[in-house]
Amino acid sequence: MARPNSTVVVVAGETAAEVVPRLDVLANVRAAAVPDDDAARELVAHSHAAYVVHDADPLSGLAAAWAGFFDGAGTPGTLEVTVEATLSRLRTGALTLPDYYVLLDPESLAATERHWWLGVLAGVSPSRVIPAAPHAAAVAEVLSRLPSGRWWPDPPEEWLRALPRTVPDSVALPQST
Repeated sequence: MARPNSTVVVVAGETAAEVVPRLDVLANVRAAAVPDDDAARELVAHSHAAYVVHDADPLSGLAAAWAGFFDGAGTPGTLEVTVEATLSRLRTGALTLPDYYVLLDPESLAATERHWWLGVLAGVSPSRVIPAAPHAAAVAEVLSRLPSGRWWPDPPEEWLRALPRTVPDSVALPQST
């Protein structure tokens, strides 16, 4: 699947579905709360705006499996199966990563979930995960100054298959050799 012409931004957090539609009034921004990945792909495919903003996180299932694995709440094998399913969907284009994630109110997240966002994802591509206050004005400010930086690692197999060994309390810490 070809990459979209728009910069795609996923807003994540408890209030994302309320914040995202308020961004649709901004110049060069098409924003909508969407129910799932299919609706998000439709929104991106039919937009000609410079920025497309939505709240359907394509990695939400993987994030939940990772958090469940380390919180001891997941079924054994779920993380590994979810990693392989995610890789398959990435290969076929059924899943695409956004250009950026804007994470609303990271301080309010449970510790493991916060480690997912600011440890795992930010560790893989530091400029692609941006914390913000949980209101539209803060997200609009982030959109006005998105940083440049490396894209998500491609191929993604290495970092995704390493998730079972990516321990929350040590994510993004220097590794001893």
